Amino acid sequence: MSALRQDGKSAAAFRTISEVSQELDIPQHVLRFWETKFSQVKPLKRGGGRRYYRPEDIELLRRIRNLLHGEGYTIKGVQKLLREGGVNAVAQREERQAAAPQRTPALDHARRAKLGEVLDEMRQLRTMIRDAQQLGR
Repeated sequence: MSALRQDGKSAAAFRTISEVSQELDIPQHVLRFWETKFSQVKPLKRGGGRRYYRPEDIELLRRIRNLLHGEGYTIKGVQKLLREGGVNAVAQREERQAAAPQRTPALDHARRAKLGEVLDEMRQLRTMIRDAQQLGR
């Protein structure tokens, strides 16, 4: 027996567009639009054109959302990632990024020098404030 989710459905159960929209916090019209832009998103369509998303469709949509909204990719950029490496490559990329330690970008010489100037100015201001406080006593 497969595990039940919070909504009481099996993790392997198909989801309607409204369920996927709620789960991923993406409007339904955006999901339909993404179907036109990403050929890999292929929900089953039943009578009346009703869409049913498989768990793997939902996971792909989650990855697309993360790339577009979280990482700042454009639709063309995500299309290129999927075209060049496929769905598995996108998943592996996310796994590598999640496992990699977060690094802060290195400062170039000019920025380091500017920060040094700001720090010196702040120290001078601190000295001036201390001097003013001592005079007021």
